[in-house]
Amino acid sequence: MTADYANRRFVLATDLDGTFLGGSEADRRTLYDWIEANRATVGLVFVSGRDPEFITELCTGGVPWPEYVIGDVGTTIARVTPDKQIAPIHPLEAEIAAKWDEAGPAVRDALADAPGLTLQPTAFRYRMSYDYDPDAFDPDARRQIEAMGFDVLISDNRYFDVLPKGVSKGPSLLRLMGHLHLSRTAVLAAGDTLNDLSMLVAGTPAVAVGGSETPLLEALPTAPHIYRASGIGTAGILEAIAHFDLHPTPERV
Repeated sequence: MTADYANRRFVLATDLDGTFLGGSEADRRTLYDWIEANRATVGLVFVSGRDPEFITELCTGGVPWPEYVIGDVGTTIARVTPDKQIAPIHPLEAEIAAKWDEAGPAVRDALADAPGLTLQPTAFRYRMSYDYDPDAFDPDARRQIEAMGFDVLISDNRYFDVLPKGVSKGPSLLRLMGHLHLSRTAVLAAGDTLNDLSMLVAGTPAVAVGGSETPLLEALPTAPHIYRASGIGTAGILEAIAHFDLHPTPERV
């Protein structure tokens, strides 16, 4: 698939919640049907905080399958096999695994009694993620984790992620693009929360869809390759594809 993928006219690298799963039912169906009808020229990469199990259940339920998955806030880089398994691409994950260095138990112990943080019921590989209550949270917890050599990412004012240093959605997307020999001009990055910032500033055409959280919009620079859409979720993605003239959209065929 790698050689074929480099020949795709356009690749959508999209966040899920609030972005690819956002918008009206009609807007979602328009985008999803358009992707399925244009598989020969359109590639699909999920770039999400979600884990492979969630993505498998999602796609089994009718959402288009991607060809590649960047999951777990950038700490998983995987391909989707012909039998619909999400299989990690180990050479692309080697540096991530080395930076994490099996730190899960140490991070869990350090945050065991941290107020405002509730460990999410997920099987973590190279990250730890918590539900975040900003009213109860003690900033000392963040300083403690950063002193241990890890990055902390707070997004949507409700998620607290502990990540290997320098690892997030943007760097992992660029790593996958290099592996697939994709031109930056052919990839649209789409997101709506602060954990999407690193991929929206990675140098590809990018869109913050309508309804994006204010901290993301405030952090985004003003640049020709970064578009702020008015359409919510999937409508904003289609709006951006047309804005950048990346591929004929349903309205322009």
